[in-house]
Amino acid sequence: MSPARHSLVIVGAGPRGTGILERIAANAPSPYGGAGLDIHLVDPYPPGGGRVWRTDQSPLLWMNSQAQDVTMFTDDTVEVAGPVLPGPALHEWAGRDGRAFLGRREQSAYLRWVYEKAVAALPAGVAVHHHRRRALRVTGAHDTRQEVTLEGVEEPLAADLVILAQGHLDAEPDPEQAELAAYAERNGLVYLPPDFTADSDLSRLAPGAPVIVRGFGLAFVDLMVLLTEGRGGRHEGDTYHPSGREPVLYVGSRRGVPYRSKIGYDWDGERPPLPRYLGPAEIDALLARPGGFDFRRDVWPLVEKELGFAHYHRLFTAHPERTRTAWTDFDEKYDACDPGSPELDALVASAVPDPADRLDLTALDRPLSGVRHTSYQALQDGLRRHVADDLARRHDPGHSPDLAVFLGLLSVYGQVVRLGDVGPWWHGFFSHLASGPPGPRLRQLLALSRAGVVRFLGADVRVAAEDGVFRAQSPTLPGQVTEARALVEARLPQPTLARTRDPLLRALYAEGAASTEAGLLAVDPADGRVLDRAGAAHPRRFALGPHTDARGAGAFTRPRTNSPTFRQNDATARAVLDFLHTTRTGGTRAAAQ
Repeated sequence: MSPARHSLVIVGAGPRGTGILERIAANAPSPYGGAGLDIHLVDPYPPGGGRVWRTDQSPLLWMNSQAQDVTMFTDDTVEVAGPVLPGPALHEWAGRDGRAFLGRREQSAYLRWVYEKAVAALPAGVAVHHHRRRALRVTGAHDTRQEVTLEGVEEPLAADLVILAQGHLDAEPDPEQAELAAYAERNGLVYLPPDFTADSDLSRLAPGAPVIVRGFGLAFVDLMVLLTEGRGGRHEGDTYHPSGREPVLYVGSRRGVPYRSKIGYDWDGERPPLPRYLGPAEIDALLARPGGFDFRRDVWPLVEKELGFAHYHRLFTAHPERTRTAWTDFDEKYDACDPGSPELDALVASAVPDPADRLDLTALDRPLSGVRHTSYQALQDGLRRHVADDLARRHDPGHSPDLAVFLGLLSVYGQVVRLGDVGPWWHGFFSHLASGPPGPRLRQLLALSRAGVVRFLGADVRVAAEDGVFRAQSPTLPGQVTEARALVEARLPQPTLARTRDPLLRALYAEGAASTEAGLLAVDPADGRVLDRAGAAHPRRFALGPHTDARGAGAFTRPRTNSPTFRQNDATARAVLDFLHTTRTGGTRAAAQ
């Protein structure tokens, strides 16, 4: 009698699920041996793109990365135990300029191709089944098959193993959001909570009406596009021609400025040898501390030292005319200084005469700290100058230490991910400096500001719900109050287990799955197995992605950066295949349990 077929359920068929499938295909011939296996992909959206990168969204929405910076394939920089199988980056596959920012529909087609390529590469005896439904629950003991209940299906899927790769998730409102929503309902106002902008009901925002927007990151950029060009407006050069159907967007945030522009030039010359101060050995030491570690006290000083090293290495080697000493001398003294110490400040001041050439991470993080304007027009002019200066700097190779810091941030992120959940501040800081919008989007923002369609509020914006309206204020312009009957939270929902709208994850949490302080699903960093509150790993359940503390640096990776996402996908794929191989060689009874 032939042995029973194994079954693997992957919940989520977007980029992460597709990446795991690619690694299973890459690794399967060796540890698994081609035995019978059914892989069930559970996702109401098409495999490859999933929900966020599905084809049926506005053609006006772009990717946030240049086409040359997006790949789904490993290369020889990626440290994995499985085979390295190179493949085309997005621009190579699409035959497009590598510096272009392609539309999300093109990215969706690329992801679908990667998915189909991975399926075709699976060995004989492995079949893939797509279930266009939501997964509602997973049950099963450590030593038995799991059962995955699907929406609208009476019979659950039986699975030897389950991988949870749902990606970004919807969330129930937090107490403040629930209160604002109830206030809006009582007073006939519009309140749009954190959401995926492409899925928000923007028709509720009336033409010409003021709208307060909290959030100045990538969700705001999508909102800006859909409410302007998406309503018939046109950009011609540096001028925006309104259609008359746009609302007026009053935008503010904690920083009060948009994320830093994408850098608009390529690297040349010697790269900083990274990591230098925050590498595997330092992460190992942090993880081995008996009392644990504190991010601000123990990790951030190493981040500062690493980013400073990247910055000054580039400044001294590429722009030596702007320094007073030789790099070797500076490097030796820099190595001996503590981050943020008076000795380090004195060293930099003596060796780098122009303050504009010195790295100031605090100023980069909070550019409006202490800034006060005396009039509404001065605030608008000041914010436009900030955006224009940022655009000019990020497209000028004369400021190439900025690109070195970007490379330092990628290196740091790849190390810090091993520490698990370090809190939201670090991810916000990283995104502000390293994951900003394309330069053309910020030029559009400037045009919209000059046209009066977008108006700036400033930093540390506070919103009050009172007297039947929403009111926004910022200390950047003391005394100025902006009133509106609509409030939009321009940011993604926070993926906490306690508030996620994903019923499967909610049930896991209720049944004892561990969560981090920030509410992320806790997993074993070695292979992504789900942990319970006693710290024990479930041998048959894995999870990867932004809802876990094993999140990678976004859905995609730049080629030749030893992406943590690839490393995680490979480790999980190999753990899955090893488990299935061990179960099969242990006898058919275990496989059929």
